[in-house]
Amino acid sequence: MFDKLNQGRQLLKMRSEAQKLQKQLAEVTETVEIGNAKVKVSADQKVIYAELSGERLPDVEKAVNEAFKKVQKKAAMKMMQEGDLSSIFNKLS
Repeated sequence: MFDKLNQGRQLLKMRSEAQKLQKQLAEVTETVEIGNAKVKVSADQKVIYAELSGERLPDVEKAVNEAFKKVQKKAAMKMMQEGDLSSIFNKLS
């Protein structure tokens, strides 16, 4: 029983650390301009804004962010299937 409590605490600690790291990554940004295109992204792989010839493109921003979400989910599933992450989760259960 105490083993399960310790595992739960470890999981909460890991979650807290991951959330902290996610916030830190969101604060790291880079803006790139090539020709008439300008894009600002954060280190947590989110498009903050995209513009072409000075016109903001919110649909492009949303589409790229949605694509990142989907590919990250696919990558996580693949890693779990390959066993890279499943061993971590098995230790916690």
